[in-house]
Amino acid sequence: MTAHPPHTPPFRDPHMPFAKRIDDLLSRLTLDEKIGFLHQFVPAVERLGIAEFRTGQEALHGVAWMGPATVFPQAVGLGATWNTELVRRVGEAVSKEVRAMRAHDDRVGLNVWAPTVNLLRHPLWGRNEEGYSEDPKLTSAIATAYTHGLRGDHPTYWRTAPVLKHWLAHNNETDRATASSSVRPRVLHEYDLRAFRETVEAGTVAGVMPAYNLVNGRPNHVSPYLREHLRAWTEEELLVCSDAGAPSNLVDHEHYFDTHEEATAASLRAGVDSFTDHGTDSSQMVGRIRKAYERGLLTEDDIDTAVRRQLSVRFRLGEFDPHDDPHADVKDFDTPAHRALAQEAAEQAIVLLRNDGVLPLAPGTRLAVVGLLADECKLDWYSGTLIHRSTPLEGLYERFGAERVEFAEGVDRVRLKTSAGTFLHVLASAAGEDEARGAEGALDPALLAGRTDLPPLTTDATGTEFALIDWDEGVLTLRAPDGRYLSVAEDGYLRASADQPGGWVVQETFRLEPHANGHLLRHIGTGRHVTVAADGVKVADENAETFELIISERGEDAVTRVTSEADVVLVVAGNDPHINGRETEDRASLRLPVHQERLLRAARAANPRTVMALVSAYPYAVDTSDLAAALWTAHGGQAAGTALARVLAGDVSPAGRLPQTWYENDADLPGLLDYDVIGSRQTYLYFEGTPLFPFGHGLSYTSFSYGDLTSRVTDGTLQVSFAITNTGDVTGDEVAQLYTRAVDPALPRPRRELVAHRRVTLAPGAREELSFEVPLRAFEFWDVTQGRSRLEPGPYELLAGASSEDIRLRTTILLDGEPGAPRSVLQRGLEGADFDEQSGVEIVDRTRTAGDAVTAAEGRAGELVYRDCDFGNGASEVTMTVSGEGAVELSLDGGTVLAAVRVEESDSGPYDYTTLGAGIVAEGVHDVHLRLRGPLRLAHVGFSG
Repeated sequence: MTAHPPHTPPFRDPHMPFAKRIDDLLSRLTLDEKIGFLHQFVPAVERLGIAEFRTGQEALHGVAWMGPATVFPQAVGLGATWNTELVRRVGEAVSKEVRAMRAHDDRVGLNVWAPTVNLLRHPLWGRNEEGYSEDPKLTSAIATAYTHGLRGDHPTYWRTAPVLKHWLAHNNETDRATASSSVRPRVLHEYDLRAFRETVEAGTVAGVMPAYNLVNGRPNHVSPYLREHLRAWTEEELLVCSDAGAPSNLVDHEHYFDTHEEATAASLRAGVDSFTDHGTDSSQMVGRIRKAYERGLLTEDDIDTAVRRQLSVRFRLGEFDPHDDPHADVKDFDTPAHRALAQEAAEQAIVLLRNDGVLPLAPGTRLAVVGLLADECKLDWYSGTLIHRSTPLEGLYERFGAERVEFAEGVDRVRLKTSAGTFLHVLASAAGEDEARGAEGALDPALLAGRTDLPPLTTDATGTEFALIDWDEGVLTLRAPDGRYLSVAEDGYLRASADQPGGWVVQETFRLEPHANGHLLRHIGTGRHVTVAADGVKVADENAETFELIISERGEDAVTRVTSEADVVLVVAGNDPHINGRETEDRASLRLPVHQERLLRAARAANPRTVMALVSAYPYAVDTSDLAAALWTAHGGQAAGTALARVLAGDVSPAGRLPQTWYENDADLPGLLDYDVIGSRQTYLYFEGTPLFPFGHGLSYTSFSYGDLTSRVTDGTLQVSFAITNTGDVTGDEVAQLYTRAVDPALPRPRRELVAHRRVTLAPGAREELSFEVPLRAFEFWDVTQGRSRLEPGPYELLAGASSEDIRLRTTILLDGEPGAPRSVLQRGLEGADFDEQSGVEIVDRTRTAGDAVTAAEGRAGELVYRDCDFGNGASEVTMTVSGEGAVELSLDGGTVLAAVRVEESDSGPYDYTTLGAGIVAEGVHDVHLRLRGPLRLAHVGFSG
């Protein structure tokens, strides 16, 4: 007999199109198997030979949460490079390490949750470190480059499958699971959607992750924008993965639905394809989906649609074609090339804010290095584990020689005296106990418990001297002489056990609370006070100990001691990414922490040649006017210290540029939850004040001249060119920036808006001509009167220069477009959210599934203005579609009230609308003013003759 090979099912045939293979595989899966695919952790289907799969591998600036990996600069630092080709190479390196790590650990996933493209609208946002820029054009350019590197160049198979975070209008950690971002249509289309759109249209994205918050009163996880906008931008199947725990939030925190079955069904129908909830336990979500199906809230077609999207990603990743997958054997991990790239990225991210000529440092300079971050290489929540580590101090030792560098950290040296007269004391560790925990990977590092293998603190007659750092807002850390931070483990005992502050709930931070003649020491992570017990020092709800703080040395005294004889003083200041500004916690202020201000003042007083290097995840409002020089860099990853030393020494000319505005003080900022960048004049696009440092700012060790600006419009594209010449003495990079401005707009438009940029390297005397192609849609704005984008005809200024405020060349062009027209209110009426101006108004959901309405903010009267409303030959009646309780008053051009409607209190819900009418006399073109009172929702205003 002749043996025949077993039949190969079509879904295994690499010669067939993916779509047909997915059709075949879907037809073979049972309903229960398909439902199982909808949780983050997808079980294997052994009868079909289909392996387990999981969505989600953190890879924001290196492979995170899975142990050692190359650590690149934070995302905001990559944004500060303004170098798309560099960022593409970083994405490529990260994706290769994902593949290499997966070969040894199948917990490493290929569906990477990166990058974050939320715009850095507000600098107090706790997750500022995760975004690229406040500008949508720069953000999308950097995100497209990073996702291109993550995806790879193969036309069929992807190295990894990137998912953009976090859809949409998400810039607050305060009440992030319940707060609603009120986003008017112009802001939605001209600002928030743009960052996502251009990256999706580039074809380098596998999906998006909705954010925890609500937009216009509706949770992002049931947003119609997923269908109306996201999926309209590409023909590729996009996988929408929920954020962790967000499906349950719809009921448990947001109370948007009564049952989890309703919530899950609504999410799936809106476009969520994979549910990240209850960790690795899929039973809860699977059960909810099954019940929703049985109740008729979902159809099998709904389930198939979501499974199809996931399978599309898995096919593109080569899972079903292992022999054809060009990335299957990638082994690039911690290679010399990756190490060099990490250093290059850290160097290019450094921004020179000011310089009176002290930099670069002269050969032989005697340097005093001080500051709380001078000998630190900080990681953040989305960092991998360091394989290599370079602090600023180590980099300067290596570059200048340890004999020419003096160091003082500037911590306060303290002992804590108990009411019994004894002092807190750290016991010596037993042999072997001083070994740090291994760098084992954890799918969720929040699950890593504190150490209990070390002895708890006790008390004795002399005590231990601790290094106290006040991180501001009353938050402090205490570090033992061996470098370990005081921490509290699950058993409640206080130990010197942590290498750094960290964890989802940081267990290494405390507050000193004045009490009687001393202080109580409150542990922030547990909310409990420190008490001294017979078996050791611990936290408890009672018997709080009163401590006297004995200061052995103040940080500024140590700074003064080492700075006065130095040629130059370097103060390294900044933040710890796990404290005061991080995921779950927004900052309270732009100011530099008081402890670090003390050190800076001491250094300046001792030596006028003081340079400050800010190493931080966000901007500060800090006076640099009396400093010899100032630099900023985000936390720069494994090569941060080497990079900073090379820039200070002049081995590299700095060319990073600020990716967001640095404001002078807190008074310049809008409210954290005010998302109306137009009305509140936010970001460089609209801000009318004087910034501390403007968007795009950054100095160099050389100089550049600009010239020969030309422009012309051909085939719907603006062609712009100009030349740059290095007029200085050293080779350096320049970041050429091209902005536009509508000269005489009918509506508020940006003061200037980035449309293109390029980073170039020029030797002394070298000249390069740069050419840019700018699509004319970059000049459009969202016309609320027509519900679409429109190019307003007229003059536009082109501005080329080194920052948004350092403009070197300008010219004016005339663009043809579509003239505006008054609102035809007799035909279309007015949608409540399509206003031109507002005060005290929030946009809310018209229904749970679609549409917007407006309401007065709590405790305020809302004011709305709709410009240029054409009543034609006359209107005699106005109708208002409203729900809730309250009143609406209508006037024209700000005059007397012409009509009013009132809705009395009733038992109806917020989505039970009624239409009320009133008489009105109006003709011609007027501005319509509406005044809202009470918790009433206004969806639409109609007019008739």
